[in-house]
Amino acid sequence: MSNPSELPVVRLRTERKNWHPWIFQKMVDRPPRIPPGSVVDVVDRTGSFVGRGFYNGHSRIALRILTADPTESIDEEFFRRSISRAVALRRDWLQLDKITNAYRLIHSEGDGLSGLVVDRFGETIVIEFFSAGMFKFREVIRTIFAELYPHSQFYWFAEEHVAKQESFDCYPQPLPPPNVISENGVKFRVAPGSKHKTGFFVDQRDNRQFVAQLARGKSLLDLCCNTGGFAVSAKVLGATEVQGVDLDEQAIELAKQNARLNGVEIKFTQADIFAWLRDILPLGRRWDVVVLDPAKMTRDRESLPLALKKYLDMNRLSLQAVKAGGIFVTCSCTGLVSEEMFLDVVRRAAWQANRPVQILKISGAGGDHPYLAHAEESRYLKCVVCRVIEDKITSPREPHSPPEPTSEDDR
Repeated sequence: MSNPSELPVVRLRTERKNWHPWIFQKMVDRPPRIPPGSVVDVVDRTGSFVGRGFYNGHSRIALRILTADPTESIDEEFFRRSISRAVALRRDWLQLDKITNAYRLIHSEGDGLSGLVVDRFGETIVIEFFSAGMFKFREVIRTIFAELYPHSQFYWFAEEHVAKQESFDCYPQPLPPPNVISENGVKFRVAPGSKHKTGFFVDQRDNRQFVAQLARGKSLLDLCCNTGGFAVSAKVLGATEVQGVDLDEQAIELAKQNARLNGVEIKFTQADIFAWLRDILPLGRRWDVVVLDPAKMTRDRESLPLALKKYLDMNRLSLQAVKAGGIFVTCSCTGLVSEEMFLDVVRRAAWQANRPVQILKISGAGGDHPYLAHAEESRYLKCVVCRVIEDKITSPREPHSPPEPTSEDDR
């Protein structure tokens, strides 16, 4: 519980000029020693009230503002209001229960709860903590969700690098058993607590449905297929031939289970997509639809040039597997890669592969992953749907463009 009149006060070095919930260490006058994750009042250099939220002197993000209302306490009732509002968006407005029992319940800053992500997988609620402050309220959060989703089992965790940066100990819990969820009539076996986010990529739900409709009566190749989301959805909706490739042996095994669960035949191969494509492309094998959905490339801004180069290489190679006139779907879940950067990667890859493309659609995560207009960090997923034009460009080099993008170019 937090009584506003008794809270420590943290002063900023400047005046507050935006509504972004994050305030970094360099903007803060270091206060007396305050335990990580403590609720504090925040004032600017003039002494004007800025907001109330979590302070962590060990984290690069020193302050996470949760409310700008000086009369609102950060307590159980605050979480009850915030969580109920987020659940109402999914249940009442988006009406997700009509099409799936797996979706994001809390999307951190997008739902006004910076440092907290919660996903629902049927009767399993998975909670991921990104801040020491949210972790301190873990029992309150669990209790509220238990009231909203009775009979649920709970699993919570924090990635090791996050817990270290935020200075809190989130000890491993017993993993919940894998369970089966349904999405647009397609069944998936999910494994909460696995290394793949919170268990399943619910953010791609709308994109899976769109691509599956495009692939009806067509062949589809799902690269970096993970547990087969795009592949299985497409096959269930009528794709003629589907192939999935992923390096992760555990993910491929789950993908095979998902195919069997839906009674469809899909060929899944455990392999590095670069080596696999270089072996298969000389044989002339091509697909009507090719999906490329790799894992996050980097969390480190200094590694961004290398990440962009990797995206370029895999997009260039993957484009060569698309039949002329076919569809190429390419995705990036790296938050540091903006939409503008990613579209530039697609353009460069198309040029280098000699496969000009029409962009049909640019999308991101579903509505259960909202983001604040003044905090775009929650807008991490990019999904670009292209059509590969049959006529190839024959000029040897794009005017006014470097011949071969490098990490220096990408800077």
